[in-house]
Amino acid sequence: MKNTIKAILGATILGLAASAASVASADTLSDVKAKGFLQCGVNTGLAGFAAPDDKGEWKGFDVDFCRAVAAAIFGDPTKVKFTPTNAKERFTALQSGEIDLLARNTTWTLNRDTALGFNFVGVNYFDGQGFMINAKKLPGVTSALQLSGASVCVQSGTTTELNLADYFKANNLEYNPVVFEKLEEANAAYDSGRCDAYTTDQSGLYAIRLTLASPDDHIVLPEIISKEPLAPAVRQGDDKWFDVVKWTFNALVLSEELGITQANVDEMKNSKNPDIQRVLGTEAGTKLGTDLGLENDWVVNIIKGVGNYGEIFDRNIGAGSPLKIARGLNALWTKGGLQYAMPIR
Repeated sequence: MKNTIKAILGATILGLAASAASVASADTLSDVKAKGFLQCGVNTGLAGFAAPDDKGEWKGFDVDFCRAVAAAIFGDPTKVKFTPTNAKERFTALQSGEIDLLARNTTWTLNRDTALGFNFVGVNYFDGQGFMINAKKLPGVTSALQLSGASVCVQSGTTTELNLADYFKANNLEYNPVVFEKLEEANAAYDSGRCDAYTTDQSGLYAIRLTLASPDDHIVLPEIISKEPLAPAVRQGDDKWFDVVKWTFNALVLSEELGITQANVDEMKNSKNPDIQRVLGTEAGTKLGTDLGLENDWVVNIIKGVGNYGEIFDRNIGAGSPLKIARGLNALWTKGGLQYAMPIR
């Protein structure tokens, strides 16, 4: 029996080692290039972040990040396919290799960074959890602290569900969670009046409000009860791929810092500014792009394809969009925000 147990343990250890070796030797960039497109996991439908339009074309803040990565690799932002995932499915899709990249309003946490085996490339949206109510149904309610005894719609498999429990417990409030696996189910339940309140990331609340039958009846309460650093993620074990996706994000932010836009990127290639030359690959002897396994004009292709971080933000969720979300913490560090790119040099 002991020998049998030892044999089983030995086989298990060898299996785990082989699995780890397989992950460590992964080359996602080569795989993506070979198949000719990027497979990107996104939300099933969240206005401003990821949703198909009336022609079936995916659009949104997270969608444009996927397109930016495709542009960096192929010089073409259209070489990407989208896999809609709900909160529960998203992690399995990334772990299994069904998708190459997850760009789906996902909070960066220790557990997800370690136990789930992900690498987060950078916080592309600094968010926080909030509450929305129907002001006609709950007249006089102006604070989440007035929601004791309320039924609250929440999506399962999220940090939102845990934060909700912590907040009500910390404030000695009673509540009835009404839990749904799918975002669409939670939206429909709230809109039908099944719940007194809805809780999710505040950015999501603004997006969801636009889809309700009577948007003007609903208000987002002022409390922010958590930190929700939303970040794209890749699997651990492939540093080369991690670098490509991470530096794509940095390139978007740095281009905004340097004033490189979709409209002026060709003109900027003639700049004498050494920082701009390095970013756009025009500096003599530069090989920063080839160090990533890309062309030296990879950032030019990104900006031509989708614009810089500020342009992506503005047209999808900012002042140029129906959501009209203020930049706030997502402004550049030079303008009082937290967005700060690592140097490309």
